[in-house]
Order: sequence, then structure tokens, then C-alpha cells
Amino acid sequence: MGDYASRALQDASPAARVSQGAAFWILVFCPILMIIDAFQRLGSSLAVRGLYSVVLVVLVGAMFAGDTFDALSIMREYANNKGTFTAEFLAHLRLVGLALGPALLMGLPLGLLARRHPTARGPLFGALNFFQTIPSIALFALLVAPLSALGEALPWLKAIGVGGIGAAPAVIALIMYSLLPVVRNTYAGFAGVPATTIEAARGMGMTSRQILWKIEVPLALPVILSGLRIVTVQAIGLTVVAALIGAGGLGAFIFQGLGQYAIDLVLLGAVPTIALAVVADFLLQILVALSKPAGMR
Repeated sequence: MGDYASRALQDASPAARVSQGAAFWILVFCPILMIIDAFQRLGSSLAVRGLYSVVLVVLVGAMFAGDTFDALSIMREYANNKGTFTAEFLAHLRLVGLALGPALLMGLPLGLLARRHPTARGPLFGALNFFQTIPSIALFALLVAPLSALGEALPWLKAIGVGGIGAAPAVIALIMYSLLPVVRNTYAGFAGVPATTIEAARGMGMTSRQILWKIEVPLALPVILSGLRIVTVQAIGLTVVAALIGAGGLGAFIFQGLGQYAIDLVLLGAVPTIALAVVADFLLQILVALSKPAGMR
């Protein structure tokens, strides 16, 4: 494909472009899904999956490093927006990180609270479920007015970037969307710890704190990390919409491309977002597998 693009553009005008058609993306994503399914059906070890992924990444990376794809239109868009792309990519990662940190800090204790106090479970999950029903664009819009008023009322908040547009409403909305999976998986993880194991620990004279950190947390960790995996992939995708309120990120290229009817600019934002979500999902799958007891891997 890269060789064809180079030859096709040798005598063409500077405005000529060579783009991938729909069949190309089908030929890329279908084999990837088949490979993932094959590994799952074969029960391949984590080492084999990791080695295969490393080889695949190295081969694709070598083709990019060797300028194989430079003639393709998406790479020309990247060359034209190289500095901006790096800044928006880092902004995307920053927004995801700023959302996941507080979501974990709040979600983990709330999940444990729901497990320890059944009376709080219904109202807590009801409120978090309500947040999930609000469309992302609507939630971003609803936060503009109150945050703008708050920034005007408290100048020190405005000085650190809290306002109606930008990163502040995006991060708050992402936190609200991230809380439910974190809280629910934390609750499910602790609820899945066998009661007999806890009773045995009490019989051995362990305190409640020791039971929590030495028994419950290790056994609940795989389920909690599964929730983190869901939240991370969700946050990476939702951050795209945050570009509509000036928060930046890879979504800026998508909406800019939509406004200009430039499909290659849309792909410049969409393809890295998908790749980032896939990489994050794969790395967190590894963490989930490593967190399981040896006999369950």
C-alpha cells in the first residue's frame, strides 16, 4: 500500500492524495479480532500473547520508521500537523489521567462502603446510574454555566483554569461517567470474597484491618482492575467529545475534519484514539491476569 502510494503520486499534482478505502480497515480489524479470539480459545499464556504483540508492534513500527507510509494522505496530514498532534495527544492523555485519578480515589472507598453498608447501596448506585443516562454532550453543556459562574465568583479558581470551557468541565464529566464502573466492580470484587475465608482469617486472630489488606483486597483486586480497564477505555473514547468545549485532545482533529469534510483529518484523530484504547486495554488485561492467584491464571 505504501509502495503504491509513492508510485501513484510521482507525476501527480501536490494536491493529489492516496487514501485507504473501507476494505482496508476491514482487512486490518477483522484479522485482529480473529487473532484475539484465537488466543482466547487456545488459552494461550500471557507470555505468548505478550511476545506476539511485541513482534507485531515492532514490525508495524519498523514500517513507519522506514517511511513506508509517508505518501499516504493520513501521514501527510500528520506531517502538516506534527507539532499540534503531539500537543493534542498529550492533552488527551492528561485529561484521561486527571479523570481516572479522582475516580479511583472516590470510587474505591464508595464501593467498599456499598459492601459494608447495604442501606447505602441503593441510593449510591441509583445516583451513579443517573449520571450514566445523561448524554455526554449534554453533560458537558450542563457544566458550562455553573463552572463559569464559579470561576467568576472565585478568582483563584479561574486562575488555575476552572471555567465554563476547557479542561475543568471535561474532567468533571469524565469523573462522573467513570465512577459507576469503579464503584460497581469494587463492590463486586469485595462481595466475591468467600465468607468462609474471612471467617478463617478471624479465627486465626487477624484484625479487621489485616483482613481487609491481606485477604479481601488481594482477592478482590482482579475484579477491581477489570473495572479500571472498562473505565480507561471508556474515558479514552469520551475524551474525544471534550474537544467540543475547548478541552483539546485528539477529538480536535475529528471535529475539525468533519467541519472541513476532510476524512483524512478525521482519521488522524480517530485512529490514534482507537490504538490508544486497544493498547490500554491490552496492558490492563495483563495487570488483571497478573493479579489473579497462580492457580486461576
